[in-house]
Amino acid sequence: MFKDKIVIVTGSGSGIGKSIAKLFSKKGATVCATDLDLEKAKKTSEECTNRSYFYKLDVTNKIEIKETFTEISKTIGNYEILISNAGVSTMNYIEELTEEEWDFNINVNAKGVFLTNQEAISHFKRNKINGRIVNTASLAAKIGAPLLAHYSASKFAVVGFTQAAARETAKFGIRVNAVCPGFVKTSMQEREIAWEAKLRSLSSKQVIEDYISQTPLGRLEDPEDVAKVVLFLSGSDSDFMTGQAINVTGGIYTT
Repeated sequence: MFKDKIVIVTGSGSGIGKSIAKLFSKKGATVCATDLDLEKAKKTSEECTNRSYFYKLDVTNKIEIKETFTEISKTIGNYEILISNAGVSTMNYIEELTEEEWDFNINVNAKGVFLTNQEAISHFKRNKINGRIVNTASLAAKIGAPLLAHYSASKFAVVGFTQAAARETAKFGIRVNAVCPGFVKTSMQEREIAWEAKLRSLSSKQVIEDYISQTPLGRLEDPEDVAKVVLFLSGSDSDFMTGQAINVTGGIYTT
């Protein structure tokens, strides 16, 4: 399905992004793995089974995004798919939340989606490409999460932006969707478990048990669970879907 397709995946050095990159590669795509950590992006590229490339990319830097995406277009070919996945999190009670934490989450999670989508949309329109964009939102984009007010705000922004972008670009044959993962087993989640355990005076085991108890399917989510839905939204089987924020939560949230 993705043979001869060129896909850019941001935040692909670990976690969900890495699984997305590897699954695209397995399905025949040429993957451009990007991450703020160049060594992690390189490792992901090395684990891809098809032709792949890696780049250092700060998704909050408009100039760096333009330069990287332009280099990809000139040296590899016109990319047709953007997976805007790069994201960060911190945890705190609202009254303890710092401006630095707020700005960090908003800048990477919301501004990063805006800037990468903006560049990709310009590229698609300029080259008359029926491009596909999938943005990584979160369960926290559907229901505000305690200790994650700033993160929830940034991910709600991703969903709102996705809906607006989809309606604005549909007439150009561009589709823009989002995925909303739940409790995914990643290095980010490991950090969050430790933070939440401390903030709630619980053990890490109790936090994990709480996550699982909230999940009707009865387990933590694997990054591959998200990657499969991202591929669906990037392919022809979802041609009549745009502006959607698809829950991949094991049943935690169903609206």
